[in-house]
Amino acid sequence: MGRTGYLALVGAGALYAGRRLVDRVGIGTRVLDTGLEPVLLTGLSMAAVLFALLAGYDIFGSYLLARTESKRRRHDVRNLLRLVFGGLALIAGFGIITREWVSVLFSLGVLGFAITFALQQPLFSLIGWLYIIVKRPYRVGDRIAIEEMRGDVVSIDFFVTEVWEIGGDLVSTNQPSGRIVTVPNSTVLSARVVNFYGEGVQSVWNELSVQVAYETDVAFASELMVETATEQLGEEMAQQVAEYRERLHETPVELDVNDKPTVNIVQQESWVELRLRYIVHPRRGTRAKNALYETILARFNDHPERVKFPVSRNR
Repeated sequence: MGRTGYLALVGAGALYAGRRLVDRVGIGTRVLDTGLEPVLLTGLSMAAVLFALLAGYDIFGSYLLARTESKRRRHDVRNLLRLVFGGLALIAGFGIITREWVSVLFSLGVLGFAITFALQQPLFSLIGWLYIIVKRPYRVGDRIAIEEMRGDVVSIDFFVTEVWEIGGDLVSTNQPSGRIVTVPNSTVLSARVVNFYGEGVQSVWNELSVQVAYETDVAFASELMVETATEQLGEEMAQQVAEYRERLHETPVELDVNDKPTVNIVQQESWVELRLRYIVHPRRGTRAKNALYETILARFNDHPERVKFPVSRNR
């Protein structure tokens, strides 16, 4: 972007100069009993305006995008510019053809009321897009859940949001299924939207559950699980918890957030369940859980006299 805009600006100037020349010299030729001069003047005016709007979109867009570091913001800025300049092109086109700007604006207002009933869903989706841009329930790159679908947002257009599905019917873990799911933007106005990336906190709490027998030294096993999690996630978790606390400080919510992993003990009918609680990046949840399981089970097996597993058939 940028160079194309300046070329379009030159083209707009040349087209406007051509229109002035035709208007001054005049063309008396007629085609099918229609004067060629009015048609040519209208066509040159239309082309000049469209080239000028293209130049404005390209130059202004290049200026804004160059000063926008976030890839997500650039996506939103590009869509907003398309909407604004597309609307200006539509109004300018009708105004040039009819030469009645006030009538055009009035007609567009009346037409807007008429198409509201005929195009309810597209309009609701456009309103949903405006809501997404303003309120930010999710952005490009976020991992979200809408109704029964979960995935990573890859695109937010005027009417639909494209999501790279995770889980679903094809896989059972939090891994991409390879399918792209298209969700109407109007869904955010009526359905529950879960964003796994909180504002300023790109992490979620996760749990890992291990079942042990009643004969187990529960305190020892719990300490071993916390030690393992701290070794693998401690530094990263401390940073994420700091961000989490900073975000909580901006809200009226008061929660006690632990700096380190913790273990909750749940008594079941034939065994004891040790639930390791820790914080992790949403995209690394499965990888982290697998690594923790492997290490924790290996350490438990190194201490068979203190950690025992249930063997009951009711397990």
